[in-house]
Amino acid sequence: MQLLTAREVPLGGLRALMVRRTLPHRNRSFIGAWCFVDHYGPDRIAADGSGGMDVAPHPHTGLQTVSWLFEGEIEHRDSAGFHAFVRPQEVNLMTAGHGIAHSEVSTPATRVLHGVQLWVALPESARDGERTFEHYAAPGSPLPDDAGVAYVFLGHLHGVAESPVATHTPLLGAQLDLAPGARLTLALDPTYEHGILLDAGDVAITQAVPAGEAPTGGGGRTSHHELSFGDMACFDPGRNHLTLTSSGGARLILLGGPPFEEEIVMWWNFVGRSHEDIVAAREQWEAGSDRYGAVPGYAGPRPRIPAPALPGARLRPRGRRGVR
Repeated sequence: MQLLTAREVPLGGLRALMVRRTLPHRNRSFIGAWCFVDHYGPDRIAADGSGGMDVAPHPHTGLQTVSWLFEGEIEHRDSAGFHAFVRPQEVNLMTAGHGIAHSEVSTPATRVLHGVQLWVALPESARDGERTFEHYAAPGSPLPDDAGVAYVFLGHLHGVAESPVATHTPLLGAQLDLAPGARLTLALDPTYEHGILLDAGDVAITQAVPAGEAPTGGGGRTSHHELSFGDMACFDPGRNHLTLTSSGGARLILLGGPPFEEEIVMWWNFVGRSHEDIVAAREQWEAGSDRYGAVPGYAGPRPRIPAPALPGARLRPRGRRGVR
């Protein structure tokens, strides 16, 4: 098990929302094709709207954004013409492809904002495709052994539920709500990498140690780890199951997918394959290129977010284990 602890990052400029970022991490770039994990809240929003989210139109390339809330409501607008709301247990998946722009604003009725923002790296075959959008309300499905409820928003959780949302690489994304006193043996696809993020409550993870990984060189033992709020436990392929226990109940995000073997360059809101890809994407956004289009209906304090300056050094490709 690899444990990732989050770092705090401001999101959104003048009305910055502080988020806890676990991916990308200097020691790990991906879980499957998941390349970015921001976890935020619960944040209280004042009656005058201060403390909420107001992210003006900004660009993306080469990725999919996956918006998932525990509390609150966010209004989404994009240059593909989609206008939708992000609500608890309802996933919004936006595919940037060659280029898209969108805005994200918490609604006036929202008093608590709490959720995750996730990105998926698109494979070479899809990264220059069309901009699209999908919305799906994930039903609650019972977990085995009366352990709680799962909301599967992407992919298939064995024996529990499956999402109809299309992805360009195999993926798993689910919210797991564990009941107090739960003991859940979670079946895993052994070809997948997995990550478990603790959002609320307490959880301990028990896993069998594969043969050859125990200190004696043999197998047949188990390891036991308790997660703290905001921690993400990551597992390489080869595990058939994990056992999760919770004394007081817990809320988790489970991510998974087969190893993503392509190297990417990820900078600001862009995913490319080279330094030159990023330079071109930035220049085109600053020039108002049709590559990104316009976001109709956004009425915030500024029309768009300008791109930051590029670093002085060349951007280097990032593989599964970090920067090359």
